Amino acid sequence: MPVVARVDPKTVFSPEEWSHLNSRSSLRGLWLVAHAWGTILAAIALVAMWPNPLTWLIAVMVVGTRQLGLAILMHEAAHGGLHANKAINEWVGQWLCAVPVGADLASYRSYHLQHHKFTQQPEDPDLSLSAPFPISKESYTRKAIRDLTGQTFVKQRLPLFLSLFRRGNADEEMSHESFVSSGADKIARFLGVNALMFALFWLAGAGIWYWGVWLLAMATWLSLVTRIRNIAEHACTSTGEDPFSHARTTLAGPIERLFIAPYWVNYHSEHHLFMYLPCYHLPEAHRLLVEKGFVERMEVRSGYLDVMRLATSRPV
Repeated sequence: MPVVARVDPKTVFSPEEWSHLNSRSSLRGLWLVAHAWGTILAAIALVAMWPNPLTWLIAVMVVGTRQLGLAILMHEAAHGGLHANKAINEWVGQWLCAVPVGADLASYRSYHLQHHKFTQQPEDPDLSLSAPFPISKESYTRKAIRDLTGQTFVKQRLPLFLSLFRRGNADEEMSHESFVSSGADKIARFLGVNALMFALFWLAGAGIWYWGVWLLAMATWLSLVTRIRNIAEHACTSTGEDPFSHARTTLAGPIERLFIAPYWVNYHSEHHLFMYLPCYHLPEAHRLLVEKGFVERMEVRSGYLDVMRLATSRPV
């Protein structure tokens, strides 16, 4: 099928509006990365100073959401949005955002740009994330339980971990060897950076919280909020020709931004319409689209509960 239609920003915004929306700040991009890590460390410090079930639960949820935040900032780097200097953008996006949560910037960028090119079309590599919806509440509950019990984490990470032991098998096909090497390199970087993090936690006298908060959050809450994010972005949206209808914007409140949707990831329709806008200008883009009446063509929901009601509306 043909690539999805692109919206010319000049037909939507005035030159002054577009100049402002399209402006980037390298300092602000780096600040967002610092904010993510600062929030993670603050949450871990909270439970380390006042260890009890409530502070532990809050820390796991906040850290898991900021791990998603690191993935979102990797996504920003994939669009060249963290820093004007390409080398700095790539290094920060890779080593401070992608690798700590087990991702890889270069491979993600190639995959993700295909998603933008063929959004909600058969060639969209993310179509499998949205095509099954709506599903039943019972089906979603089973998936959420797998996320919160670490089953999803193990299912996704174990093949990559096992790829470490398949490296260097000279008898395998070259194409397969290339795939295995790529997976092994990815998990090796992830394990190396996480070993360094554990050492730093241990030297700070907080080694237990590396396992009890950072790693546990990655194995549980991160899996759940990643699923919710994927559902909210494209599930039950249009596969038609109008690019305004291919993605969803979810109007998240402060609690949802803290525990589910950091760094303006909820403005996904605006991101798809104008994919090189920096994430911190997406709320302003939404406001202007509302003022100009374009929101009538968009899929906008009042919150994540509203999205989940729609996405789990199929009868058993």
